Amino acid sequence: QVELVESGGGFVQAGGSLRLSCAASGRTWRTYVMGWFRQAPGKEREFVAAVSWSGTSTWYADSVKGRFTISRDNAKNTMYLQMNSLKLEDTAVYYCAASDKITTSPRLWDYWGKGTLVTVSS
Repeated sequence: QVELVESGGGFVQAGGSLRLSCAASGRTWRTYVMGWFRQAPGKEREFVAAVSWSGTSTWYADSVKGRFTISRDNAKNTMYLQMNSLKLEDTAVYYCAASDKITTSPRLWDYWGKGTLVTVSS
């Protein structure tokens, strides 16, 4: 069992930055691929970024590539999402997730946090 808790969401002006954190627990979490998804009002949950268990491989959605950076610190049981140059369309609830495989389909991820809201204003 893996438990995930997100933090760091809030209000930010367009062009600004936020850093999200995901605290993980459970003895096997370090072996999982970790990722971030987001869901805007009225839209489906979408893949944002993922990082391998070692932290050496990362994957990004085209919409955030070059602006967001995913990382993990296994010693601190924490994953991060640094979000820069935020746009209005980045407004969403951001979810932390864990999976035993890399996939962009949210249906195939095994564990989920409850989400943290990011609101980007003009």
